[in-house]
Amino acid sequence: MNKLTDYTSYTDAQAHWNPEALWNLFDGAPERFNIAHECIDRHADDPQRIALIVAHANGTDEILSYRELATESSRYAHFLVAQGIQPGDRVAIMLEPSKAFYAALFGVIKTGAIAVPLFTLFGPDGIRLRVEDCAPRILITNPEKAGTAENLKNLTTVVINPEFLQSLTAYNDTFTPVTRGDDLAIFQYTSGTTRELPDAIRHTHKALVTLMVAALYGTGIRPGDRYFCPSSPAWGHGLWHGTLAPLALGLTVGAFSGKYNAGRLLQALSQHRFNVMSAAATHYRMIRNCPEATQHPYSIQKLSFTGEPIDSTTEDFIEELFKTPVCSMYGTTEIGVILVSYPGAPDFKVKRGSLGKPIPGGIVEVQDPEGNPCLPGVVGEMKVKRRGVWIPTKDLGKQDEDGYFFHAGRADDVIISAGWTMSAVEIEDAMLKHPQVLEAAAIGVPDELRGQVVKAFVVAKCPGTDALRQEIQDAVRFRLSQHEYPRHLVFVDELPKTPAGKIHRKKLRDQEAAQRATTNHHATAPTT
Repeated sequence: MNKLTDYTSYTDAQAHWNPEALWNLFDGAPERFNIAHECIDRHADDPQRIALIVAHANGTDEILSYRELATESSRYAHFLVAQGIQPGDRVAIMLEPSKAFYAALFGVIKTGAIAVPLFTLFGPDGIRLRVEDCAPRILITNPEKAGTAENLKNLTTVVINPEFLQSLTAYNDTFTPVTRGDDLAIFQYTSGTTRELPDAIRHTHKALVTLMVAALYGTGIRPGDRYFCPSSPAWGHGLWHGTLAPLALGLTVGAFSGKYNAGRLLQALSQHRFNVMSAAATHYRMIRNCPEATQHPYSIQKLSFTGEPIDSTTEDFIEELFKTPVCSMYGTTEIGVILVSYPGAPDFKVKRGSLGKPIPGGIVEVQDPEGNPCLPGVVGEMKVKRRGVWIPTKDLGKQDEDGYFFHAGRADDVIISAGWTMSAVEIEDAMLKHPQVLEAAAIGVPDELRGQVVKAFVVAKCPGTDALRQEIQDAVRFRLSQHEYPRHLVFVDELPKTPAGKIHRKKLRDQEAAQRATTNHHATAPTT
């Protein structure tokens, strides 16, 4: 009987799609299903089978077999049970990608407890907010981070050091999970775009089954691929699309540990002959700006990106570098992936700048404020239909006559000036075509005459001058229109980003609002 992994074409994806067929990719069933077993243990018979190659920023590689991770995660599971951890308890893990991280992650999941990955760059407030929210009983972390959690109530900190690792060898190296598909397995915090703590997305074990839709049609992975994702597993893309899905198919998976460096990533891609990569748009932009990018031979056959739109200049460069199109994979942590470009499908034309088409069986529509479907080319809010209900994505978009979807920015990123509706994404894309522009962000700022005007923040390769400012403004006028250009443009050393690497436009808007409030306060303050 054929499995969904046996098909690679777009036509077959539509013809053979059946939600029940996803279960055929796994050992388990709804009444008995465990992510750790499906991702690690069932592939551990061959001691030489490589699960993970962790490329560390310092230039070293950590190569981990499925057998090694099965053994180590079982010891973690027995250790946690000895500490009184029970099914449903939360265990937070704040470690860089490494054997310790993956062994702890899958060890927690084996016990039936709930794993809570935390970003290693969180400061005391970031840690405290999440710990208070999900109330973990144990935090597993490194010596450097242990001090930031020592004052938190009702939390035991386990420090990964040589003494602890040695103590684990006393525990049994096999553990049989007993969980159901509906049991909770992972709490995933989104990177967030506000100062408030985003809700933790609560994932069950069977979420891994649904995830395979994005794996098969968004990243295009199939058994036998060698797959790299440089995104941190503290976030949804790095954990679910970058780690769990490819491990569930028994792939060799690449991960990046430490401060991201495009040169180091490219070295690992070349050396270990990875043929599939999925990354954030920011990763690809940094590859474009990497001097060593063209100095390596690559084996890449399938590329995908997610998180935010990729600018056309970067898209051109990446396609030329790897000799294959870079495919969009669009969705949110809350609703999952809904639009894909079917990497590796020989009969699917990847349309430049588009988000692709719906996943097999998916229903996506662009709607106006009244909930009516928009005509092709008309911007509205993208929504997905689930169980007869339209769910908003909070993103604007449009659809062309061929059924491809195009991103038009977050609903709160729209800039309305003198009655004209402008997209921050389009303006940024036009600025990034200038050869001296490394990064760019656009927001709307108040204007007495026009309501709003565009203000741009630019990271340039050279010192920012009035002449360069004028060049960039003129370039946007020429590419878009006479009214759609940044009337205000400032040069900055860096742009604020969310922990997941997306440009943090809200932070820029907040900074502008605070600066304007301060200016207005001084202007109206009484003199003495």
